Formats: sequence, C-alpha cells, structure tokens
Amino acid sequence: MGQKVVIIGGGIAGLTAAYYLQKHIREQQLPMETLLIEASGRLGGKIQTVRRDGFVIERGPDSFLERKTSASRLAKEVGLEDALVNNATGKSYVLVNDKLHGIPSGSMMGIPTQVTPFVTSGLFSPLGKLRAGFDFILPRSKEVSDQSLGQFFRRRLGNEVVENLIEPLLSGIYAGDIDQMSLMATFPQFYQVEQKHGSIVRGMRTLAPKTPPGAGKKKGIFLTLEAGLGSLVEAMENRLEAGTVMKSTRVEKINKTEQGYHLMLSNGKDIEAAAVVIATPHKMLPALFSKYREFQFFRNIPSTSVANVALAFSEDAIQKDIDGTGFVVSRNSNFTITACTWTHKKWPHTTPKGKVLLRCYVGRPGDEEIVVRPDEDLIRTVLTDLKKTMDIDAEPEFTVVSRWQEAMPQYTVGHKERMAKLYEFMERELPGVYLAGSSYAGAGIPDCIDQAEAVVEKILNGIQKEFVVSV
Repeated sequence: MGQKVVIIGGGIAGLTAAYYLQKHIREQQLPMETLLIEASGRLGGKIQTVRRDGFVIERGPDSFLERKTSASRLAKEVGLEDALVNNATGKSYVLVNDKLHGIPSGSMMGIPTQVTPFVTSGLFSPLGKLRAGFDFILPRSKEVSDQSLGQFFRRRLGNEVVENLIEPLLSGIYAGDIDQMSLMATFPQFYQVEQKHGSIVRGMRTLAPKTPPGAGKKKGIFLTLEAGLGSLVEAMENRLEAGTVMKSTRVEKINKTEQGYHLMLSNGKDIEAAAVVIATPHKMLPALFSKYREFQFFRNIPSTSVANVALAFSEDAIQKDIDGTGFVVSRNSNFTITACTWTHKKWPHTTPKGKVLLRCYVGRPGDEEIVVRPDEDLIRTVLTDLKKTMDIDAEPEFTVVSRWQEAMPQYTVGHKERMAKLYEFMERELPGVYLAGSSYAGAGIPDCIDQAEAVVEKILNGIQKEFVVSV
C-alpha cells in the first residue's frame, strides 16, 4: 500500500482527478492509492441527466464548448467518442421590452463585428447605436489589474448595448451581475483584444471565424452526448476501481501532520493522506481549514441560486413556432425567466418526433427568491412568460424542475489576485493540498477538467521527485 491521495468532492473536477490519477497509477505502477469522498449519494455534481419517455433532459449543464478540447478528449477516453453530438445551429434571440429580437449576425458574445446587421437591428435606439460607435475613437483602457465586466463594456459600447445584448448573454453564463463580475477572471480575452487593437469591435472582428465558400451547413460550437452528459459521469464512475469511492460522507476538518494530513469524516472515522484534492464549493474551505485565516475570504464570495424548468409538449401545443434555438432575456423586460432553450431544435436527438422540449431558467442576483418557491409556482410562472412569447395555452405533458442552491460561484473583481495569493500560501504552508472546481479557475465543464488535470500533474510530479530522492 502506497501513499494515499484523498479527493474531496465528486463533481466533474473531483471525478476527473480520481479517474486520471488511477489511470497513471496503473500505467506507471506508482506506489499510490486514491479515495474519492462525496457528501451526497451520487457523483457528477451539477451534471445530472433525466431520461423519460424518449426525452433526454439535463438538470444542470447541457453541453460544453468544442474548442476547449479536454471534455471531448475525456469522453473519448472513456469510450464515448461515437456518442458526441454537435449542436444544431439556428437563430438566437434577445427579449427586450417584451419583444423578441434576433441577435445581430456577426455578434461574438454580444460584441458586434459586422456593421449592417447591428445598424439595422431593432435591439437598439439610434442613440444607442451612435454611442456604440464611440468604440472606434475611444482610447484603450488604462492598464489595471482588474475591473468589472460592466465597467469595461459600458465605457466602450455604452449602456444600451450592454443592457440589451451583452449583459443577457454574458451574465447568463455565470448567473452573475456584470457590474460585480471580474473581467480578468471571466473574459480576459476582451481586455487583451482591446489593448492590442484599441477597439473591442475591431479586435473581435479579427477573431471572427471565416466560413469558406461552399463549406455547407455551419457547425455549432457546443458538444454534448447522445444519452446526456450524465453518461459521461456513469462511464467514468464505472472505470474507477472498486472500493475507491465513499459516498454520503462529508469531510469535516483537515489538520496538517508531520507525515501529511489528517481528515476527520462525518461518519466518525479519520483518514491519513499524503495529498488532498479539494474539489468542493469554496464555501466549505473556511470550515475545513479553520486554523488558517487565509481561507476566510471565501465566506464573502457570493454564490447565486438558480433553477430551471424543463417542459415537454406535443408540437401542436406551440401556436407560434419561432425559427431558432432559444432566447435570453434583458432585464429591461417584465419577465421572470432569464432564458429559454428550445431544446428540441438545439439538440434534436433529445426529443421524440412530434414532441417539443423547452428549458427555461430563473434566478439571478437580486432575484433568487423565485428559486425556493414550490414547483407549481415555478411552472406557472414559466408558462405565463412562455405564453407571452410563444402563445402556448396547452399544459405540458410533464415537467422536470431542478434547483441549484448557491450553485453559481461569483468571480467578483480581484478574484484572480485573491486566488494567486492563496495558492502561494498553500504551496508554502500546505504542500500537497490542491484546489479544483468551478469556484476557483473557470466554471465550465472543460475548465473544471483542465483544473483537475493540472492538479493530477502536480501530484505525479511530486511523487516522482520523492521517488528519485528516496532511490
């Protein structure tokens, strides 16, 4: 029996760390063993798939970016290459002042890169369009370590473009307030492009993908799996060695020892570990390391609560069918939902023929009370909003309500600097303890996988150094 690595948290980050560690231990015959501890009764964290009556319904994320290759590489690694599905492309909309407007073609993350679609869009007033043009003449931002997304974009493009297009798109990714969200921790590429080109529009235009003539149907930018993202969790869990996962158990406290770390568990047992990977939400850390004030700042980092409602209909229930894959909602609209995905159009494989699947989202900073309302209230609220946009009078055949309490960590201004200081402290005072997950360095599935892979590499390098020294 070799050194023990304990992974705390069985979401995609912790699961990935356990999977790749075990793979390397087997292949290199390393003197190590792993134990994955998960507080709930299941692995996967926010990744949960419901399969019902031929529908594939995601409770959490429904896809990942194809260009971030770690997720698709992991899917192939566990035998799911043939199950990868690219999303159907189609028009997306923004709901502003209770009316759906198509997102201007050529927009990248809400930033216009083509003049004509932007100028002819009904999303903005003539004054709003004129103000956005200031981007071409304003000087670059002053060099600062960080600023809010809202501050950056309001200066370059004006309030109207921000509130009617950029905010609904970007804040939806993190369920955050763009006037509090850190530019450098979320979308540093916007700052880099602006610094290089002097204009965010001009800079993003250089990054816009060029579709060659005769290229055929445009591919989507997202991938998922035929049987849902839950199939990735299932495939990974099935490949973990028997007896290396402990569910329905919490780690209560971690103490440093001369040999490594002493972990106290909720079942009354204690475990010794040479290294610890913490893949839990940040709010757990102050209690785990109560002796160290360096972790206390995590108490002040907010997490937004969100919910989503999936509704299955017969296709004849949709009186006003709209060509596209869904819409996001501007705060200038009198709606409770923040977005709606027409899942049957974005992911046709998820929905039986003759059926429709809609997934609506609620919850944002300042409007989180909606998340804790009873299912019936949530469903009725969502149907009221859908009636305004899609003229749906029929009752859904069934619904799936998913709530995520304090599930979306907020990268507020200064996040990267705070994390850099913490990493420096941990390296010095808590060697062998590592962080990975959506609270720390990227919230998407590939970001969490990347973090886990980086931690695995550090652990393996540490073990190899010790092995060389002992030899």
